[in-house]
This record gives sequence, C-alpha cells and structure tokens, in this order.
Amino acid sequence: MHQDPIRMEFTPNPRTLKYVINQRPLLPRGTANFPNSESAATSPLPLRLFAVPGVEAVMVGPSFVTITLEEGANAASVHDGVHMALHAHLDSGEHPVDPSAVGAGESAAADGPTASRIREIIEEEIRPAVAMDGGDITFENFSSGIVYVQMKGACAACPSSTATLKMGIEARLREELPEVLEVVAV
Repeated sequence: MHQDPIRMEFTPNPRTLKYVINQRPLLPRGTANFPNSESAATSPLPLRLFAVPGVEAVMVGPSFVTITLEEGANAASVHDGVHMALHAHLDSGEHPVDPSAVGAGESAAADGPTASRIREIIEEEIRPAVAMDGGDITFENFSSGIVYVQMKGACAACPSSTATLKMGIEARLREELPEVLEVVAV
C-alpha cells in the first residue's frame, strides 16, 4: 500500500494547519515566511498555496508547511485544495521557495555574551519545540533586559502564543539568564 507523503496536523492556533512532508526536505534549515501572496512572487510552492481560496498566510519549514486560514474560510475545502497543491508541487520537482526568502537565523557576529546565549537557547531548545506546532521563532535583539523575538507561522496569531511567550520562553530564558526581564514579540 502506498503511503501519502503529506500528513496534516492541527496546531494550537485554530486558524492554522500544519502539513508534514515525508517525501523530501523542503528547505535545508530555517523557515520562509509569506504573510501574503505578494511576498511569494518568486517562490513556486507558496504561490500554489495562495491560489487555494481561503489561504491567508504560508510558512515553509525544512519538513513542513503551515497555512493560516482567512477568517471564516471553510477548513475542509481549504485542506483539500492545499493537499492537492502540495502534491502538485512535489510532483513538479520545483524548488519550493526563492532562496532569498529563507531566514535561517540572523548573523550573530555583533551579539554580546548574553545575546549569544539567548540565541543559542532559542535555536537549540525553543525553535524545535515551536516548529512541532507549525510555527517558528527568531531572536531579533536584546536591549535593557528585554528580549525581542519574532513569531511566525502558527505562532503569529495564535491565541495561546502569549502564554507560550511568557510561561515558556520567558521562564526558560530567565532561569538561565537573570538579566532577562521580559520577552516581547515584535
């Protein structure tokens, strides 16, 4: 029996669906975030997904795709369209995204020791956990005790992202780095 290389998973965000791709990697690392169809102009996979009525945003990860539904969209019909678009992309053999759209974590060259350790904790511990829920988080800056992060994919508009940010990420960073006072999403 042939197994489907695409598996849909629900995420904590009720408007976001995650599709795990078991056939081949989509990206070597990092994520590519497409908040609207205009941002996907040179990326074949997101363009296919935005052609599905009801798709508001797309995020492509190494082995998954997260789509955010437009408000009021019929999840079942969007799922059918997305599933077909993903199969069409896999069958095409095209590269999924324009390489310039991939954010693998910004340069750490200018980081001080605290910012370096924050980046390390986010990359090694937090990012993989957030990816399991169809999202991504990247370190932006550390200033005056405040850690600034960017949340993407399922995490971007998730009702529970504030709790994740405060009780999970902030607690973990403060546990190791007392100079961290707060974590803020930008």
